[in-house]
Amino acid sequence: MCASETPGAISGYVRNASGVPQMGAVVEILASQIGSASRTLTTFTDGLGFYSASGLLPGVYSVKVSAPSFLPTMLDRIGLVPGAHLKVNVTLNTLLGALDVGRIRAVPDDDDWKWTLRSVANRPILRLVEDPTQTVGKTAGNTVEKADKPDHELRGTLSFVAGSASDGYGSGSDMSTSFTLESSIFSAGHVGMSGNVGYGDGTPDAVFRTHYSHTLPDGSEPTVALTMRRFAPSDPNLHNAALQAVALDMRDSLSVGDVLELKFGSELQTIQFLGRVSAFRPYGSANLHLSPNTVLEYAYASSLPDTRAEKGFDSAPADLSESNPRVSLQNFASKIERAHHQELSVSHRFANTNTNVQFAVFSDRIGDTALTGTGEVTAAGGFLLPDIYSDTFNYTGGTLDTPGLRAVIQHKFSSDLAGTLDYSWGGTLNLSQPDVSLQEAQQYITTVRRHALAAKFNGTLPRLHTRWIASYRWVNGQALTPVDMFNASPGQSDAYLSCFLRQPIPTLGFLPGHMEALIEVRNLLAQGYVPVVGQDGQTVYLVQAARSIRGGLAFSF
Repeated sequence: MCASETPGAISGYVRNASGVPQMGAVVEILASQIGSASRTLTTFTDGLGFYSASGLLPGVYSVKVSAPSFLPTMLDRIGLVPGAHLKVNVTLNTLLGALDVGRIRAVPDDDDWKWTLRSVANRPILRLVEDPTQTVGKTAGNTVEKADKPDHELRGTLSFVAGSASDGYGSGSDMSTSFTLESSIFSAGHVGMSGNVGYGDGTPDAVFRTHYSHTLPDGSEPTVALTMRRFAPSDPNLHNAALQAVALDMRDSLSVGDVLELKFGSELQTIQFLGRVSAFRPYGSANLHLSPNTVLEYAYASSLPDTRAEKGFDSAPADLSESNPRVSLQNFASKIERAHHQELSVSHRFANTNTNVQFAVFSDRIGDTALTGTGEVTAAGGFLLPDIYSDTFNYTGGTLDTPGLRAVIQHKFSSDLAGTLDYSWGGTLNLSQPDVSLQEAQQYITTVRRHALAAKFNGTLPRLHTRWIASYRWVNGQALTPVDMFNASPGQSDAYLSCFLRQPIPTLGFLPGHMEALIEVRNLLAQGYVPVVGQDGQTVYLVQAARSIRGGLAFSF
């Protein structure tokens, strides 16, 4: 064989945006020009996310990687010279994954589990990621650098979910359809839209969101988003009044050297529901990198975090339970929950032990807290806001003003199993007088101190590729609201016993993209129910989290 035809090889690792190796991903080595190769070579990643393709003739190739729950990723124009062994590492992203920031400090290349810290601003605050330029190989002592190219291919998901989240008014219909569409434009821009339409008994609910972001040369990524929501109760006591809200969100980030990172933004909401009201909700954070593995963070938020994203399933179907505003009713007038949260935290990563720890102190002030209740009620009397789909309702609980603290430890046992232990102490609203009527309950709701301890495990079953999360959050006494409501750390979990499953389903080739089955169970044992006397003398309950079971199918393409 002549030197010009000496075969080469392409290999590398496939990880998600958090640095977790992806086993079973499909890697296709495609010839980019005629004569480069006689066929397309397909291989799969192993348990460490590693793939290797050898025996490749010199030429120009493209590497395409696809895996369930992730968007397909294509790296093209990879030149393979005779006898070269190129290293092409690929990072897979989910459709609704939060925005990555540039590299702040280097992380050792041999660390297969990158560190992710999450902020209280409803999105990841820090991801230690690889350099934007990618090392694809070395030939005769020369390193070949290749920058990631934007993918202009239209991508999206479609999901069908049955079962309500049972979070009171605004949590969505008992059946819903969600969709997302995203694409890169103008080389450095990104545009997307998403929506959720609920249907079932009564008037449909809907949420629609569109956003645009642009990556600037300094690494910042200003983003503007417009969200429209409509929740329409059919309770005749409210004269079929529908809640309609329009929100304009703008955010940006700024890095000062490689030490300080600032993220800031605000959302302006206009709400029409039994009157008109506006809400201005700023948020922001400042992160000081004390060392490559230690971060000091100050954060401010004015709305609750998106717990769906914190479950670690960024591509899980969007639902209406994520949507602000949180509204309750008093004297037939709407009460908009207004929150202020400040937090100071220190997070450290032990690189050699796959362990992360976080310690935080915080201060919360939530006015007109929207409590959740369960049981059949009506809006008669003007102090209850029922949800017609799930037999749950919203109830105005007054003001929660409390300091608190949190300690989190997270450990990666293997590439398929991680565990988190979360301890929180702080104030929560509680009903001090038992067996009172709903109409009188508000005057007996007070702030008490509670301890909460949560254990959470998540992982992937090796052969079935089932992604799962199981958690139990214990509170040392009666509580109507969660302890540490703004917890957006890796230790965040739903109250009591909960689980989430995501199972890939073979499509047998007749459907494009990937199909997955979803199952979510919250408060399986129905714990934490506080009995009160309803308007008709029947017992209803105020709850920290109502039991709910949801399931459905999700398609990604």
